[in-house]
Amino acid sequence: MKQPQRILLCRSDSIGDVMLTLPMAGVLKQFLPKSEIGFIGKTYTRPVAECSKHISDFINIDELLQLPEEKAVEALKAWQADAIVFVFPNYTVARWAKKAGIAMRVGVNRRLPHWWLCNYRVSFSRRKSDLHESQLNIKLLEPIIGKKQFTLSELDAFTGFEKLPDLPQKFEALLANNKTKVILHPKSQGSALEWGLERFTELIKTLPTDNYEIYISGTENEGKLFRDALPLQLPNVHDISGTMQLSEFIAFIHRCDALVAASTGPLHIASALGKKAIGLYVPKKPIHPGRWQPIGKNAEVLVND
Repeated sequence: MKQPQRILLCRSDSIGDVMLTLPMAGVLKQFLPKSEIGFIGKTYTRPVAECSKHISDFINIDELLQLPEEKAVEALKAWQADAIVFVFPNYTVARWAKKAGIAMRVGVNRRLPHWWLCNYRVSFSRRKSDLHESQLNIKLLEPIIGKKQFTLSELDAFTGFEKLPDLPQKFEALLANNKTKVILHPKSQGSALEWGLERFTELIKTLPTDNYEIYISGTENEGKLFRDALPLQLPNVHDISGTMQLSEFIAFIHRCDALVAASTGPLHIASALGKKAIGLYVPKKPIHPGRWQPIGKNAEVLVND
């Protein structure tokens, strides 16, 4: 089979997972410069995928799932993909892809439905591997580019997180002074073990008010969990939880200097933007930093049991 030139990456889970999938598109463009890369993902991760200069199109899986199956199959067929890579298994999309006649359908061989839905199956175990998530993702490209290995710094360079949105004017006032601007993201929506609001309170009180401007981020529901616990009354502390769309938050992170969080999407976004991204982790597998650390050049991790 000739090398594909129109390739879909399917990753229908969370922001951090999508961030660590983006280097796949950069690697594909490196080996197949004339290729077109589409991304299948959830509505709320669209702003992340659209920041990658390597991704030309976003296909919204939430919208496809609202269609009758024959319409969803037609939508996939209309993209004229030569290949689709299931970075995160989605058997519904895999069934559509097979019906749409996509010639190369790549998945892991440890998922039983892939034996009849995917015709290219790669053998590895994420849970048992010592590789980073982004490196494991690259293994799924073996049927297209062959077996290739990359360091984390090399994969960071392939992220292509450069098509950034503008920050709306209404948030400019928060960034008006010349202090060091630090985002603290205390919650994780259950995706990681959290440091604790008491520790974040201690950190806030440790940072000198004359030198640091602090922004507490999160969803509106997360804000309800920490607003009574954190010292938001301090003059240099701003609660921005629930105030921004994801595209706005990406632009806001880009204008700040640092971000502190557990293993969450905002940590990986800050890392890809070259910010001082400080990740708080535990050594327990499979949530340890060896698997999930941010891969940016200014990223650091702190590990405590």
